[in-house]
Amino acid sequence: MKYGKWLGGGLGWAFGGPIGALIGFVVGAIIDNGDNTGEQKRGGTSHAHTYAGDFKISLLVLIACIIKADGVRKTSELAAVRRILIRAFGDNGTDDAIEILERLLQQDIDETQVAWQISRNTNYSTKLELVHMLFEVAYADGEVCRSEMAALQRIAAIFGISNVDFNAIRAPYTKSSDSNWAYKALGIESSATDEEIKKAYRRMAMKYHPDKLTGLGEDVKKAGAEKFRAVQEAYEFLKKERGMK
Repeated sequence: MKYGKWLGGGLGWAFGGPIGALIGFVVGAIIDNGDNTGEQKRGGTSHAHTYAGDFKISLLVLIACIIKADGVRKTSELAAVRRILIRAFGDNGTDDAIEILERLLQQDIDETQVAWQISRNTNYSTKLELVHMLFEVAYADGEVCRSEMAALQRIAAIFGISNVDFNAIRAPYTKSSDSNWAYKALGIESSATDEEIKKAYRRMAMKYHPDKLTGLGEDVKKAGAEKFRAVQEAYEFLKKERGMK
């Protein structure tokens, strides 16, 4: 089914609240254009479980928030989003996702209400991965403007993401400007001992292990592996820098 990967079976709590209203607009616009293959198929209504579809449509809505943050639409941003979605989820359905995103960008989105809906219905690991992917979008052109960073901080605050975890997610994108990026990626200070670095690595590796996203689908789990690799990269960097064994 066209749009099935994003709007079809696998949507639960996202059918309600502000996200549900946005989905309704998107589906309505698709049907108005004569494509009734976009008809929704409810995958579940439990508010106690997050489905793969809930994650993906939430991601698209939040990406729209980041793109709209500076009030400027850039063709390069959508091109970057396409590359990120292909890398994370594969070619299948990416064109549909971009079309959905284009329609979301036509709407006024209440960033706060959307973030609260997501926060109430997802666990901490899922929120971490959403913020991680938003950082990928924000840094797609190599830098983040002040309004984009402010939007990321507001979303993360509503999600209850700690400052340590926020900075850990951001750290790999600041390698060229922050000599302490690897320490921040592991959630520790540069004064940490070798043993503390090892403990921090084990802690962060467990927190960001892709298995934490099991249940959201293999492609979401695959996307989560990117952050896991960043933690490993930071640890290997510090091992080499300090001559650790």
